[in-house]
Amino acid sequence: MSVDDREGMEKMVKNISKKDKVAPDFVMLSDPDHAVIDRYGLFNEDSPKKRPFPHPATYVIDREGVVRYRFVEVNYKVRPTNEDILEVLKGL
Repeated sequence: MSVDDREGMEKMVKNISKKDKVAPDFVMLSDPDHAVIDRYGLFNEDSPKKRPFPHPATYVIDREGVVRYRFVEVNYKVRPTNEDILEVLKGL
């Protein structure tokens, strides 16, 4: 989820597609007024970028809307592994 508007999201998809030589195969969500980002407490006012953006986060939310896994990190380069997420999904 990004604070980018539709135009910004399209630009991001084009940049990713150019860099990776393939378009992302997942839906990118736009939250320009950061209503959802705020709800999860992820808005980063101290962003070093030109404008605020959310802290990097990964959530697994079950079909009932219960958060079953949460990984939030300030450093965007630190992410959970696919294996970590798959292990959580196996337990659902």
